[in-house]
Amino acid sequence: MKKSLVIGANGQIGSDLVLGLANRLGAENVIASDIREGNHGEVQFEILDILDAEKLKQIIEKNNVGTVYLLAALLSATAEQNPMFAWKLNMEGLFNVLDLAKYKIIDKVFWPSSIAVFGPTTPRDNTPQTTVMEPTTVYGISKQAGERWCEYYHNKYGVDVRSIRYPGLISYKAEPGGGTTDYAVAIYYKALQEGKYECYLQNDTYLPMMYMEDAIKATIDLMHTEEDKIKIRSSYNLAGISFSPVEIAEEIKKHIPDFSISYTPDFRQAIANSWPKSIDDSRAQEDWGWKEKYDLTSMTEEMLKGLKEKLK
Repeated sequence: MKKSLVIGANGQIGSDLVLGLANRLGAENVIASDIREGNHGEVQFEILDILDAEKLKQIIEKNNVGTVYLLAALLSATAEQNPMFAWKLNMEGLFNVLDLAKYKIIDKVFWPSSIAVFGPTTPRDNTPQTTVMEPTTVYGISKQAGERWCEYYHNKYGVDVRSIRYPGLISYKAEPGGGTTDYAVAIYYKALQEGKYECYLQNDTYLPMMYMEDAIKATIDLMHTEEDKIKIRSSYNLAGISFSPVEIAEEIKKHIPDFSISYTPDFRQAIANSWPKSIDDSRAQEDWGWKEKYDLTSMTEEMLKGLKEKLK
């Protein structure tokens, strides 16, 4: 069996994806990599800067890698602080991997897109798969461009590249990573550690979210679906649950009655205002059978349970 390489394995998605792949394929068939040292249990780890194309190729050839999951990127809020580097990292990293698939050095590529590809002119309720895209952040611009390049490499060179437009992702296993939706991770930490949280978004800001376990299942299911069922080679819309900060706070209060939340919107509010409130993911349902498991209530129970163990 050819191995799967996860690039950006120390991040929020990567740490959970490595575990999910190891459970499905066996730890011996998964390689984790990141620019800094990481610990992923029995899974082999390699130091890798995704901008180092030669080192990437060496790791792949040395380890008989067939599938690459490219997660290395600067996220929305962080990218706004360093836009030129964000563009370089997000785009050159993608080209380095797509070119390996173009020349048949690897067989399959997963690259994540995001709801950040949408903008203020996009329909915000039940956002369609195909619609207006006018992103206002460097992260969103790079993801929109990346979608077009993925589709181009598939149409021009036959590259088997697959993608999901992730909503905000929520997990207790990794710290918040600089995304606009990461308030929905930080709020659980603060609830348990301090009993209060100061939110950088307005109380009624609705955004599409998803519990990480659902996102990992969707990713692995997509990559193990028969190739002829994958009809979209830009990126699939993926929906989970949509809620506002006040709604997640009320759910937390069911478990921590004295929890309080305050609101001090910052530059991330403008980013959130440009994104959808809810997503239409009917194409993912039709093409490869996607269906979420977690709602706000069950996700909150899992987050608090997991964090209590983690923060002991």
